[in-house]
Amino acid sequence: MRIGELAQKSGLTTSRIRFYERIGLLKAVDRRLNGYRTYSSQAVTILGLITTAQRAGFTLDEIRALLPSDLTHWDHAALTGALTRKVADIEALQVRLGQSKAQLLRLIEDIEARPEDMDCAANARRILTNVLGEPAEDPDITSDGVRLPDKADRRQSISPDLRKKAASR
Repeated sequence: MRIGELAQKSGLTTSRIRFYERIGLLKAVDRRLNGYRTYSSQAVTILGLITTAQRAGFTLDEIRALLPSDLTHWDHAALTGALTRKVADIEALQVRLGQSKAQLLRLIEDIEARPEDMDCAANARRILTNVLGEPAEDPDITSDGVRLPDKADRRQSISPDLRKKAASR
């Protein structure tokens, strides 16, 4: 079959198929005298295996190492070893994601627990102190010691005429 038919059967683009061929994952390719590529029906299976392995988290290099040149000659020990390692990787990732999720949920709770009489800047300092375990630097001071204006400063910098116009709206 030609590349267009293979693309249709595999659900991949022709550029993706050419890429897999170029990097050596798809080897069952013949060239006709006119330069057209022709693929065996086994190419559909190989592309399906590549796609499934990528969805499972395997890198292209890992797939290349596992995928036999002929689908009848699998290295079962290498395959089961790689699958077992990938399951362990996924389990470790699940643990890290669970920890990240718990940390983010605690942070949301902390943000939402802002006392009514506390402004956002003070709440940010409170949260940073809780997260970092030490008092946070003053967020109103830049790293070079310049004090950033707060709401009161911004109100004072507005001319009295503009304040009257804004108040009358």
